[in-house]
Parts: sequence; C-alpha cells; structure tokens
Amino acid sequence: MRGASGKKADMLDFVEIDVSANGFDMKARYFKEDADEIFLPLIKTLFELKQTKSDKLIVFLAAPPGAGKTTLSLFLSHLGRQAGGETIQSVGMDGFHYPQKYLDSHFINKNGKNVLLRDIKGSPESFDLCELTDAIKRMQTRDILWPAYDRNLHDVVPDAVQAKSGIVLIEGNWLLLDEDGWRGLQPLCGYSIFISAEEPMLKNRLIQRKIRGGTSPQEANLYYERSDGPNVWRALNNRLPSDCLLHLSESGKYSVKK
Repeated sequence: MRGASGKKADMLDFVEIDVSANGFDMKARYFKEDADEIFLPLIKTLFELKQTKSDKLIVFLAAPPGAGKTTLSLFLSHLGRQAGGETIQSVGMDGFHYPQKYLDSHFINKNGKNVLLRDIKGSPESFDLCELTDAIKRMQTRDILWPAYDRNLHDVVPDAVQAKSGIVLIEGNWLLLDEDGWRGLQPLCGYSIFISAEEPMLKNRLIQRKIRGGTSPQEANLYYERSDGPNVWRALNNRLPSDCLLHLSESGKYSVKK
C-alpha cells in the first residue's frame, strides 16, 4: 500500500487494532494521518454534542456494502476510549435482518415478479424496519438489549448486547436511505456520517471478500450482479444528506467532503 505522497507506506504510517465483528476476528488498519486529522476531530465533535444532551447521543454511520463501515465503527469506538471521553459503543443494524426462517419462506413483488427474500438478503426489504425503528426510539432514553448478526450462523442473535453507553454509534447500509419508511430513521439520530466510495472499488472488494470465503470467482461475480451490485448502487444514489460525508479512496485513505 502507498501513502498519500505516493511513497510506499511503512507500519509507522498506520494505526492497527484487533476487532471482532459479526462472529469474525480481524484486523482494522487505518492511516495514522486519517486517525489524527479526521477521526479524532470527529470523535471530539461527538463528545461535545453529548455534553448538550441529557439522553443518549445516537450516531448513524451509513455506507454502501464493501465500504468498511463495521470496522470503522469499531475503530472509532477504540479511539474514543483512548481519548478518554464518553464511551462510544458500536452496534450494527444487521441484527434487524428478518430471521433466516422468515427469509426462506416469504416473498416480495419486485418488478412484477415474486422474489424470495433469501435471494435479496441484505437489501432494505430483508430488514424488519418497524423493529429497528422501535429499538432506536427506546434506546434514546434508556439501556436496551440489542440484537446482532452472526456470519458463522448466517442468522440473527436476539438480545446479544446491552446498548448502554452515552454515545451509541449504529452502523448499517440503509440508515440514511432516502426511501419511504426509511426516511423516518434520520430524525432519530443526533449526528450522521456517510462513507462514499467509487463503485468499481467496492465491486472488487466485495467479489474478493466472497472468494476469500470460499466462493468461486464465477459465483462471486454472479452474486455481485444479483445482490451486492444493486445494493451498492442503491446505497450510493438513494441517500439523505449526512452531517459528515467521508470518502474512501482505493488506497484506503479517507477525506472529508463538503
């Protein structure tokens, strides 16, 4: 990997931590320059906003598939602990997928055809929006149990964690979706972040992730065309404005867009 100057980056240019997400352990690596100049000031903003609120500060981190929103949310939580302010707790909206049994037995009409929800898992239609909305409303004023999604089980785990911190960062693809029903989520957050990226980069990331998981290159490409690709387009093009707009480059560098 090369740094912003074009020179080959060494380990001193990065901040790396171990994270656990959706049942998998992994490493999250970010440019130290981004941590110092983008993420720490962002955390300071969240700390300052929390001081103006008696209830929890709910933060949305939305992004298309493949943009690394889950690992970034955990990295922000890590930096928050280092900064010594209010604890930032990271939770995901993926726990509000309908259970696998439901996805295997329910259809929706899409473009005049009945489509099994299992075949479009990850799309907005595969989530229980009512349950997600209700949970966020309840979480604003009290501690609640929050579900998670386990990629080993390929299913939701109810009541997996307790959302109890003063700042709760919720990450997900569709939190800022500009479509009927989903628009009602935005007023429930006190601050919103969106990660944008170029579609070709996201395509490569998602296909390579499938291949690393054991899928053949041909099947990985077909899955992208059928599922991930439409979701990437939808998340990038049907979104509400955010308080903070980040852009992720192919090198892994972030920038703040106005």
